[in-house]
Amino acid sequence: MEGVIRTVKIKLDVPNQRCDDLHQTKNHFLHCANTTAEWAWRHPNDYCITSKQNAEKALYDQLRNETELTANLVQKGIRRAIEATKSGVARLKKGDDTSQPHFDAWSVVYDKRSATFHRDHVSLSTVNGRIECDYVIPDDTEETPIGAYLLNEDYEFRMSTLQYDRHSESFYLHVRMRRTESEKESSTPTSENAKHRTVLGVDLNVDGSLAVSSTGAFIGNADEMNHRRREFEKTRGSMQQAGTRSAHLSIQSMKDREHRWMQDELHRASNQILEEARNHACTHIAFENLTDIRKRMAGAKRFHAWTFRRLYQYVEYKAEMFGLEVEQVSPAYTSQRCSSCGFTHENNRRSKHKFVCQKCEYELNADYNASKNIARKLLKKLHSGQKSSGGGAPCQCALTSGTLNLNGDFRASVDSTAEGESTDKPTTSVVGS
Repeated sequence: MEGVIRTVKIKLDVPNQRCDDLHQTKNHFLHCANTTAEWAWRHPNDYCITSKQNAEKALYDQLRNETELTANLVQKGIRRAIEATKSGVARLKKGDDTSQPHFDAWSVVYDKRSATFHRDHVSLSTVNGRIECDYVIPDDTEETPIGAYLLNEDYEFRMSTLQYDRHSESFYLHVRMRRTESEKESSTPTSENAKHRTVLGVDLNVDGSLAVSSTGAFIGNADEMNHRRREFEKTRGSMQQAGTRSAHLSIQSMKDREHRWMQDELHRASNQILEEARNHACTHIAFENLTDIRKRMAGAKRFHAWTFRRLYQYVEYKAEMFGLEVEQVSPAYTSQRCSSCGFTHENNRRSKHKFVCQKCEYELNADYNASKNIARKLLKKLHSGQKSSGGGAPCQCALTSGTLNLNGDFRASVDSTAEGESTDKPTTSVVGS
């Protein structure tokens, strides 16, 4: 059975004399992808080609002659372009604006035919034969993806993507590792055998705090991210007007720096979310379903969609190390429903950050209210199957100072006595920057 898939980022120790072979391999790989995209994308005059078989039949021989890549890498370049074309066609069917795919980011896709993976090194196919690169493994791998997956014999190597960081002049391999479902089930508690099921809800935002949890933690700073993004775009725009090679190189370096900064911020946010879940003995973390997030959230842009998906991915793969489940639930009415009495109305949300129930007058931060509703949606799914509110495994939402089940029964933690004291306003100690 196909098991859980996790991605591990590994720095490679590439021999100096072979670095150019990898750069040339990337150039040839992107040539295959861009040539295929140009051939496949025929909008608006004709139907786009989305068949990998047809694309390989039409372009394989040509690209083998035009490049020095092995057969497998040529096929991977063709298939990357076809997948991007499929995504573009799907957006066109939804009425979204899009254009012919173009590939310029440094990346090459490898599988077991074009790469031989080992626990401490990898052999990669290039335009100039094979190259062996040792992994740069830190001394302490405990509670890291490298220790949990790369060095874990229960996981096997699957697809990988080679990338290059211009700032540090380093090569990184992003390896997908697979563990069989039977192994996962034997080591991770499931909904049937878990001692309890406690859900942490997480609401994501385009402004204010990046994430707000049902335990009252305000995590990250979406406003700061937006500001930094605008500053990067403004500076890049000024450099592009110069049109010089130096300006072009500076733009590429700036893109890398921006990307690293964003990844660092998202890693911090994901760690805080996981810390909240562990501190409140949660077994599950609930997010809104991120499909079509740009359409659903006012003011959301492609940048925000990428940010939310990447944050979710970070939380998801890190959660497995702690035996936590991460799921997405329907976003319907999470911002309009009162988390206290259940009354749902669009007028309940007075402003971006203020929620006042029109029925029971319950007042609290709007994002905090939404996070509790998100937790409740997953709670209902997990709860289905219990014989009664008191039977089976306890099933509850994690709040600031206790837990709440579907019947509205609140159980305070040691230092709290009333749910009302903890849900109207998050405590200062759990509010992130």
